[in-house]
Amino acid sequence: MTAEVGRRVTHRRYVPYSHAHYAGNLVDGAYSLAAFGDVATEMCIQTDGDEGLFASYSDVQFRAPVRAGDVIEISAELVRVGRRSREMDFEVRVVARGNPDRGTSAADVLDPPVVATTARGVVVVP
Repeated sequence: MTAEVGRRVTHRRYVPYSHAHYAGNLVDGAYSLAAFGDVATEMCIQTDGDEGLFASYSDVQFRAPVRAGDVIEISAELVRVGRRSREMDFEVRVVARGNPDRGTSAADVLDPPVVATTARGVVVVP
């Protein structure tokens, strides 16, 4: 595969209760940034055969909470390809959320998903 604008990588993961950091089972914003690092790494492996190194984030926006018990979808999309740099747009969407009002293990699929975090970042590859 080659690095080309528009290429997209998406991961999904469950947010465990052990990652709750604040009241209301809120997860800290760094959780989303770490997830962005994971999709950026896969993007670089797919396009360049190397994990790459994160250089910077810009325009990080925390738009809605991420909570323990959520299922999140994390995506990266290439928006600019340089000789060694790869600029990407990132998004975390909550696609399912625990619903303890219905029972201790109850959860609901969110339709539409809730956009929780967005950012732009630059990764460099050798």
